[in-house]
Order: sequence, then C-alpha cells, then structure tokens
Amino acid sequence: METIKLLTVRSEIAAGTRGAGMGIDALIVASLDQKSTFFKEHKVQNIDDVNNILFNNNDYPEAKHIDGVFTMLNRVSNHTYDTLKSGETPVILAGDHSTAAGTISGIKKAFPNQKLGVIWIDAHADFHSPYTTPSGNMHGMPLAMVSGIDNKENAVNEPSKETVAYWEDIKKVGTTSAKIDPSDVVFIGVRDTEGPENEIMKKHNIRNITVDEVREMGTQAAADLALNKLTDCDMIYISFDVDSMDPSISRGTGTPVEHGLTVEEAKDLNTILVSNEKVVCWEMVEVNPTLDRDNIMANNAFRILNETVEAIKKKSLLMVG
Repeated sequence: METIKLLTVRSEIAAGTRGAGMGIDALIVASLDQKSTFFKEHKVQNIDDVNNILFNNNDYPEAKHIDGVFTMLNRVSNHTYDTLKSGETPVILAGDHSTAAGTISGIKKAFPNQKLGVIWIDAHADFHSPYTTPSGNMHGMPLAMVSGIDNKENAVNEPSKETVAYWEDIKKVGTTSAKIDPSDVVFIGVRDTEGPENEIMKKHNIRNITVDEVREMGTQAAADLALNKLTDCDMIYISFDVDSMDPSISRGTGTPVEHGLTVEEAKDLNTILVSNEKVVCWEMVEVNPTLDRDNIMANNAFRILNETVEAIKKKSLLMVG
C-alpha cells in the first residue's frame, strides 16, 4: 500500500487575510468531530513557519514578506524532495497558496528529468509576479514563480531592487531553471483573474475547465479532459485550493468567489484525478477558520481530504496487483 506522508505547512505570510495558518488545526478538529483517526493513521511532518515576521513592517509592497516566502519555499521544497526520494507520497496541507511553489520545486528537484504537469483547482490563476500584482500578496504568484514568468510586458508595478533580487532567487528554488512549462498547466474552476494573468493564459493556451463545464460534462469527463491535456507529461501534481468551492458552502477561506464547485464536485474531481498513475503529489490549501462559523469549511475539506487519500491508497493497491 502507498505510504502517505502528510506535510503540514502553517505558513500564512503570503495571504492578504490572517488565519490560513490555523487551517491545519481546523482540519484536525474536523477529523475529531467526525470520529476519524486520520491524523493518527498517517505520518505527519510539520514544516516550521516564519509567521512571526507578520509583526514586522513589510519592506516589499509589490511582494509582501518576500524574504519570508523565500525561506518557506526552500523548506517546503526540501521536505517534498526528501519525502519523494524516500519512496513516500507527499500529501501537503498548507495555509496560504504561495508555498505550492515550494512543493512543485521539490517535485522537480526529486525528478529533474521528468516533465511535470499541474492541475490547479482554484478560483484564481495565481500567475502574478511583483511586476503585475494588484495587491502584493504572494499567494497569487506561485505559478509564475515555478514557470519563471515575470510578465514585464504587462507590468503595472516597478518593484525595488531588493524585491527583484529575492524574486530571482525564488525562481531558482529547487532547480535553477523553470520547474514547469505554463502550457502544462490545466485550470479547473478559475473565475477571478486580472488582465496580466489573462494574457499569460492566452499566450500559453492554458485550458480552464469552468464550473459550468464541470456541471455540463460531469466530474469524470472533466477530470479525463484535464488529464488528457497532460498526456505528454511524465508526472502530475494536483493543487486544490478550497476557494474553488462556492461561498454558499462556507466563507472560511481568504478570497471566496461566487459560482464555485460544490463539495461533492470537488470531492469527485480530486478522487478521480489522484487515481491516475502519473499523480505524484496532492495538496490542499487556504482553509481559514477565522472567517468561518462552526468550522464548516474545515469539515467539508476534511471529507475531501480523507476520501482523496483513500483514493491514493487504492491506486497503489491496484498498481501492485
């Protein structure tokens, strides 16, 4: 059976709203409420955060706390690399979405000669850079980090030399070159983007499977479409941001956007996708219980987490059989 290792990342320095660092503990509370022994059954490795820098003044308005983000990306990259090299499957539970760049960097560091595809289930495209960001919040930048995209031709900011120096270092975390080709990204549920991101999506012909399309074709066909877009890739990473779900379910996430997935749609998509033999890592991010009531988001997210991990285990049994 597949050996799962949970990597917990309580970092929230790249989010615009505080509280995502508490998302992992909210998931643990949800598991207890649901009488589950999930967090006892699996190995858990916590990755130390640097959330204390939130008490400091931010010196990088176009990339808030980029110094701390750089530190976290290296830590997450190294732990992801170590987990994969030990033959275990990393399941990452993280606060803000910026650390996904560390996850991707760690995968590429472990398998430098393999082509990596990304399925990004999210309300947002997360392709901003310090040159294009409207907010400076770096949880909107992970895909630009790992694909080495500055998008200066659509710049709206002039980041400082110090910011640019950190940005260049971030692009080299794990491996010195780009980890992914942006054309090897498939979006599911993206519905809140800015002009500079739209230009990247258009330039690299990035497919966004909309929520309406998921409803029209069904979750199986939507998952198959996403996987078929990445047939040239040797391995696949799946990132699930809970803001891909509709705010009517819960507003317990930092940047909720109307017209999202249902819990059942999200659960079905993730369990189908991780059953593909090319999937080497799965991640869940952005649960924020401070924006919630009765821990509703974490309870729904835990159901998805539990069933997705079971699907990963089932896949390994089938592959062995």
